[in-house]
Amino acid sequence: MDAAVEALFDDANGDLALGELEEAAQKYKQCTQVIPDYFEAWHALGMVNMKLGRFTQAIEAGLRAVDLHPKDQLAWSSLSLFYVRNSQIPEAEAAGAKARVLGWGDQLKAKVS
Repeated sequence: MDAAVEALFDDANGDLALGELEEAAQKYKQCTQVIPDYFEAWHALGMVNMKLGRFTQAIEAGLRAVDLHPKDQLAWSSLSLFYVRNSQIPEAEAAGAKARVLGWGDQLKAKVS
């Protein structure tokens, strides 16, 4: 990964920790513009947009995250939360169901191993 983008992502995480949400959102967005398949930046961008009350943008980022990592349970759970906050209950239930199914798969793998 590009060292400058990694540093920008770390700065965004620091901003988020300090409650500087606008700054964090801008930096996460920059990360996704430089590296369009940067899953962690998309997921973080979704979370910070949700905290800012920008539910449509949170959903857009969440959809990009699950597109990049379709088997990531946390990404699907987050997307479900974004939909709930935007009062899109059927979509939230569908994303939540996907997260549960992925969780069951992980449990089954652990039992087989």
